[in-house]
Amino acid sequence: MNSAMMSTGKEIAGSLIHPIALDPSNSSHAKVFEGVHVARERSLLIIDNRALDRQCLAQCISAHKIDMDVVAFGSMEEWKRKRQDYPPLAAILLNVGGRKIAEPSVSEEIKKLAAEFEAPIIVLADTDDLAQIMRALECGAKGYIPSSVSIDVCIEAIALSLAGGIFVPASSVFAMRQVLETGSPVARPLAGMFTARQAEVVEALRRGKANKIIAYELNLRESTVKVHIRNIMKKVKATNRTEVAYKINDLFPTDFSADTASRLEH
Repeated sequence: MNSAMMSTGKEIAGSLIHPIALDPSNSSHAKVFEGVHVARERSLLIIDNRALDRQCLAQCISAHKIDMDVVAFGSMEEWKRKRQDYPPLAAILLNVGGRKIAEPSVSEEIKKLAAEFEAPIIVLADTDDLAQIMRALECGAKGYIPSSVSIDVCIEAIALSLAGGIFVPASSVFAMRQVLETGSPVARPLAGMFTARQAEVVEALRRGKANKIIAYELNLRESTVKVHIRNIMKKVKATNRTEVAYKINDLFPTDFSADTASRLEH
């Protein structure tokens, strides 16, 4: 996957790379490589509640010999209890995995970190949906890295954030250009979360259409439409049609009014 950066990342990353082996399992920030004792002045903190994922990522980044301690914890609270064992933070890499930025717990975590720390907050996630990326940046993130990129691109993105830039995947830039040129939201984000038919039903729900109308327009049985709606509700964890529309609108912003929402219950 190609990636777009607001300035050149490779040159910046190159200045961070030195022939020093990192050992993230060692709690000390003094590392030894071929008999040379090295004290590090800053650290890269990885936050991920999945132990295997964070340990693997820490090992991969460490293998590139960046001039920072690479430490990984399941939460900020865990890191704070041991922060005295590590040098000051250079950056925080928050791995949200498959969670949505629009989820209150995720967006609030990003906002809290951005407000509390001067170090840039970089979000790592399993999707490159434009709505996700924009939401993360709005919450204060200084970069958004989809898990589909290579480890080299990941390190360049971190380096760019350390230099004051903002990294976003190229796909989001192209999607934004399409929005600006057409004046309408792109359909691609919905396709990443729903099947093609479910995405059509979602769009109809957003417009406040009744089940009978949706069935007629999509050439479906009304009972089939109801099944699709139930599955959509499960995916977005909604309890009714109105909540589906609001949640979808939050994830994938579009023109959506209170009048539309009020019609959903009828």
